[in-house]
Amino acid sequence: MSNSNTPLPDLEAPWDKRNPKISRSAFLEALPGAKSEAPKEYLAILLTQLARTYSLEYDFPPAHQYLDEAESLLEKNMALGKIRYWLERGRTYNVSNEKEKAKALFLKAFDLALEKNYEYYAVDAAHMMGIVEPPEQQIQWSKRAMAIAEQSEEQRTRDWLGPLYNNTGWSYHDTGDYKNAFKIFEKSLSFRTEKQDLAGISIARWCLGRTHRSLGEPDKALEIHFILEKEIQKTAPFYEGYVYEEIAECLFLKQETDRAKIYFKKAHKILKENKWLKENEHERLDRLKKLSI
Repeated sequence: MSNSNTPLPDLEAPWDKRNPKISRSAFLEALPGAKSEAPKEYLAILLTQLARTYSLEYDFPPAHQYLDEAESLLEKNMALGKIRYWLERGRTYNVSNEKEKAKALFLKAFDLALEKNYEYYAVDAAHMMGIVEPPEQQIQWSKRAMAIAEQSEEQRTRDWLGPLYNNTGWSYHDTGDYKNAFKIFEKSLSFRTEKQDLAGISIARWCLGRTHRSLGEPDKALEIHFILEKEIQKTAPFYEGYVYEEIAECLFLKQETDRAKIYFKKAHKILKENKWLKENEHERLDRLKKLSI
């Protein structure tokens, strides 16, 4: 037995995906005790969550290393461990642009979660399928996930509706169906407001502003984004660069190029440091830089 007095963390508890280092510290602190005292399935799940703290930072070698260790612990009867392993390996493949590998694992997780009545993880897997599939299939998977969440008696499963509304809105947006996208983003805002989720409220409002721009309504978009800009000056949230980008694009649409240039410069200064954008949307960053000069 271990002499550690550190309690094993509740692996079902939510954690801040925008600050993975905090979660990593807690998981690493619990790891020695888990290795000596916890059931193998618990340890495997803990390792998958450690892996996730790295994949969220696009640091794939340690993510896969922890996932390999988790996989080595899994046994035939460990349904929950398998589901969570497949989800995290799939997420790691997804963010490293290995979409087909990710899709196969999300499907396995979805099927087993449904079979074993793990609603929360069935919704998680369907939500991930709604990310890796092309837009038309994304909408179908998102609807499937929303149906499970809306019918669930488990509150944390119902809480999936917030991100699901967001993702479904973007799937409609990506197909050019901006009116339906706007309706879904309004649902997202209502859900986040009911939950008093301040960060979620800001994101939902940003999405509504972005969709106003797609609908050819830059003035309505700017009404939203200028309010968000004022909030940024008080709290400096993580979406700061995206707000500046939207203000710049809306001003550019209105042919207010001098004002737009100021915001393009602000946006580029922040977003050029974004790892995902650097790897996946370099043309977008090039545009910000070009229009800031």
